[in-house]
Amino acid sequence: MSRHAWIDASAGVAGDMLLGALLDAGASLEVVQRAVDAVLPDSIALSAATVTRAGLRALKAEVTPLVAAPPHRTWRDIRALLDGSGDALAVFERLAEAEGRVHGVDADEVHFHEVGALDSVADIVGVCAALRDLGVTSVSAGEVALGAGRVRTAHGELPVPAPAVLELSRGWRVTSGGGSNELATPTGLALIQALAGRCEDLPPMTVDTVGVGAGGRDTPGRANVVRVVLGAPVPSTSAQSVVLEANVDDLDPRLWPGVLTGLLAEGADDAWLVPILMKKGRPAHTLTVLCTPERAAALRTRIFRDTSTLGVRESSRTKTALPRAFREVTVAGGTVAIKIGYADGLITQAMPEFADVAALAAGTGRPERVVLQEALAAATAAGLIAGLAWAG
Repeated sequence: MSRHAWIDASAGVAGDMLLGALLDAGASLEVVQRAVDAVLPDSIALSAATVTRAGLRALKAEVTPLVAAPPHRTWRDIRALLDGSGDALAVFERLAEAEGRVHGVDADEVHFHEVGALDSVADIVGVCAALRDLGVTSVSAGEVALGAGRVRTAHGELPVPAPAVLELSRGWRVTSGGGSNELATPTGLALIQALAGRCEDLPPMTVDTVGVGAGGRDTPGRANVVRVVLGAPVPSTSAQSVVLEANVDDLDPRLWPGVLTGLLAEGADDAWLVPILMKKGRPAHTLTVLCTPERAAALRTRIFRDTSTLGVRESSRTKTALPRAFREVTVAGGTVAIKIGYADGLITQAMPEFADVAALAAGTGRPERVVLQEALAAATAAGLIAGLAWAG
């Protein structure tokens, strides 16, 4: 059975806060301690205590080093320690790449100061172990509050968001959060970036557990916590889509078919043109591309590359799609797939896939219209008709 975890980082996020939330949600402290001991034996003791943050109950995870002077480690050192710990490796790889970009060094040579200390290794390994112990099969997270102001680090005083945090924010929805100090740490943001499959508001789910993890400060009027919501995901036919648009009046019309084909090959869900009349009576086209949020950046780059536009508009839409299935029917000379849309146990649409029709017509030397008619007749004979029951 699938179990989803949604992370509420609207007040910020740090590794120990996320670990505390997962422990509060029911993860075993003993299981997490064993996972940390397997990486750093006799080096760290984990504990947890109930606290309040702005009047809200939360669990504070405590990571106590058992060695006096833990060394600074490079990414190469940490990779050797984490050998076989796939999720934890992915988190540290994000950290190494971000620190490398900030300091202009190769990721392997990055010296982890704050993020390489024993407590951060424990936070990362502990969070990954806690998710496994809770049976979590997928993770998502909402908008992350980063904070503002300045913070003192091993590199000196830095602005907030710190440079590594900004690097790790790429592609994620973030806000200052209204705080006057650091609300998100590199470790916390790397955990979200590496483990959460997508940035989204609370998704449809049947909630069974909520965990609340505390940060170190208790700020009046502002609960310094991370919340984790666990439950069974609810299948939804709605999904977030992105619409990219550009008005173009100076492209040779013969290029448009190739532009549309290229956008579809790049991963667009759909791409089309609408003739328009622009200022001064100039004929033009509006290019529209529909895609998932993950493909928006690549498709935007493709539009700039393949057209003469100087700007691309972008907006978010909610797309509701009917559940669909395919069934093959036999016609003279081969088979054609029938695309079926259904809802509430009834077929709403049943149409032959035209690519199959065209391929079969070309292979048999018959007109496409004849093959299409045969495919429709075969679908009807098979009971694939709008209004009839759909058994799957």
